Amino acid sequence: MDAERNHLAKRARVHAALGDPARLAIVDALVAGDSAPGELGAALELPTNLLAHHLKVLEEAGLVVRTRSEGDRRRTYVRLRTEALAAMAIPALIAAKRVVFVCTQNSARSQLAAAIWARRSHIPAASAGTEPAERIHPRALKVARRHGLNPSGWRTAHLADVVHGDDLLIAVCDNAHEHLEHQPRLHWSIPDPAPADTDAAFEAAYTELADRIDRLAPALSPEGSAR
Repeated sequence: MDAERNHLAKRARVHAALGDPARLAIVDALVAGDSAPGELGAALELPTNLLAHHLKVLEEAGLVVRTRSEGDRRRTYVRLRTEALAAMAIPALIAAKRVVFVCTQNSARSQLAAAIWARRSHIPAASAGTEPAERIHPRALKVARRHGLNPSGWRTAHLADVVHGDDLLIAVCDNAHEHLEHQPRLHWSIPDPAPADTDAAFEAAYTELADRIDRLAPALSPEGSAR
């Protein structure tokens, strides 16, 4: 817990330091290369005293460091500590051997989610339903093909036949979430496109699933490597 608290405190300091437009501009300017304070001040039109204040804040947050010139020893350069920027990244939330996306009928949202996940992460994925339908919804197949997914092998399956005890479940509908007891699990409240039964509704479900997966996939670590 102490290590986790220290990591959170470090992330908080970095975010606080970047909460000022001028300091964010300094960091942006240093991404491409190192600069002398005078060069930074001139480029960003910051007076010397204000620049000194912002650099002090960034130094205390561990984002920048000053180094002495090997040529003119009176000159210093400010360098971005890119490793400190890693503190801004979302940490690994959960270690998972496999992700299983669950909805009620396993005929659209969970199938799409598992297929999208397979493109975004090396962690295996599957899908299941609490009350699986007999077939995949035709519009789900249509939207999958539109986005370059191959649904030819998709089959509906019951939760009990798919889920293992160490799976991370992600309920992509409210009904499934409210009937699940499995832990660990996450919940994405994504509207069921089937009642509308339009291409637009299924496209909207695909888009929201893809957006959420893009956010989660980098934060999920393979089992055994999470902090």
